[in-house]
Amino acid sequence: MALKTGDQGQAAMNGLKDKVLTLDTMNQCVRKVEYAVRGPIVVRALELEQELRQGAKKPFTEVVRANIGDAQAMGQRPITFMRQVLALCVHPELLSSPHFPEDAKRRAERILQACGGHSLGAYSVSSGIQLVREDVARYIERRDGGIPSDPNNIFLSTGASDAIVTVLKLLVAGEGSTRTGVLIPIPQYPLYSATLAELDAVQVDYYLDEERAWALDVAELRRALHQARARCRPRALCVINPGNPTGQVQTRECVEDVIRLAFEERLFLLADEVYQDNVYAEGSRFHSFKKVLTEMGPPYSTQQELASFHSTSKGYMGECGFRGGYVEVVNMDPEVQQQMQKLMSVRLCPPVAGQALLDMVVSPPGPSDPSFAQFQAEKRAVLSELAAKAKLTEQIFNEAPGIRCNPVQGAMYSFPRVQLPPRAVQRAQELGMAPDMFFCMRLLEETGICVVPGSGFGQREGTYHFRMTILPPMEKLRPLLEKLRQFHAKFTQEYA
Repeated sequence: MALKTGDQGQAAMNGLKDKVLTLDTMNQCVRKVEYAVRGPIVVRALELEQELRQGAKKPFTEVVRANIGDAQAMGQRPITFMRQVLALCVHPELLSSPHFPEDAKRRAERILQACGGHSLGAYSVSSGIQLVREDVARYIERRDGGIPSDPNNIFLSTGASDAIVTVLKLLVAGEGSTRTGVLIPIPQYPLYSATLAELDAVQVDYYLDEERAWALDVAELRRALHQARARCRPRALCVINPGNPTGQVQTRECVEDVIRLAFEERLFLLADEVYQDNVYAEGSRFHSFKKVLTEMGPPYSTQQELASFHSTSKGYMGECGFRGGYVEVVNMDPEVQQQMQKLMSVRLCPPVAGQALLDMVVSPPGPSDPSFAQFQAEKRAVLSELAAKAKLTEQIFNEAPGIRCNPVQGAMYSFPRVQLPPRAVQRAQELGMAPDMFFCMRLLEETGICVVPGSGFGQREGTYHFRMTILPPMEKLRPLLEKLRQFHAKFTQEYA
């Protein structure tokens, strides 16, 4: 029997009122979102750290979080010039201090002059400080051998992630079989699958070729595209170069092939290029989609739509916490670009400290500046150590029976394939876990090493992987790799 109004009020007062927001009434698209890089295994790693602090006895003394590309959390030291300029911007009274080089002071004054009220604490315009956008444009021109870049086509963002989400929001439309489909690489960075789930878009998987060092195969792109057309309208193609989690660096020929396919099939291109400074393998070289697109000439250079992304979080700087980044759009419809500006304005502006940091990344000290020698030495040291760690990781994994690791050509991760015994796979299924999640969780509980199972990034059925960052310092990385190799041997024997 329905409650009368008075009875309903009394029930509410007695605490019987249902929650407005429950798992059933919440946005169901959000429930579908998964982000493996900070998923259940990381939650357990945090619990283990807390248990260690409380004196619990474990078979290890610390948790090594090799799950995420967070360079400074892994011990990488900040670049001195960048922190000096940031310190001066945050606390301008330091501009009179003799302890800072003159070029750092000049840079800080230049940035502050471009800020509202000459303060880093003021909002900027939604697309970012004009001065910084102009410096980004000059950086792109230098990087791409003089190809022009227009600051009006550059939008600063809260890391690259925020800009990627913004562009995907513009692309997603339609219902049913006309719903937007977005092609993403498998394995992929889970930002893409999570965002597409949240936007209720259709994820269209194309597989990278593990047997060819995770190469991108245009024939595979065509297969994925043509199969997807029965259930959605593919409108965009995402490429991550250098690859995350796979570490491959695309050849120029491959970039050209992708551009041709995107043009022929009317696909908007998203080029995730946040690891462009992280190229280690001999013979590998970063080729920006913007540069290749322009050099291919018409009709590609004049018609193919492209958004390319960069960030301060990776590279040699590793300044994840400041959340600096940008997107450059090419051949975007001017009216859509206005809508993009409107969408960004809803969130006011990216962090201004991150914008200041980005300015230093795209406009570092020059040869005549007092800070140049130290800056160059620090940058070279970071990148050469990463290259050595990439080679070491590949070498040690490939010496282990049952583990196979492709060359880490670039980025900050290895993505080795592991053989898991059938009994281990069966046990995982009994526990309701993906087999590689079971392996990684056991690894964490027994060694304190936190890596991310390949199932969180996507992989071909019947194969198992994990992603591990190469960022730990060399004195920790070698024993970590040895410990991981030994654990795999023990695990294999246990379930043989």
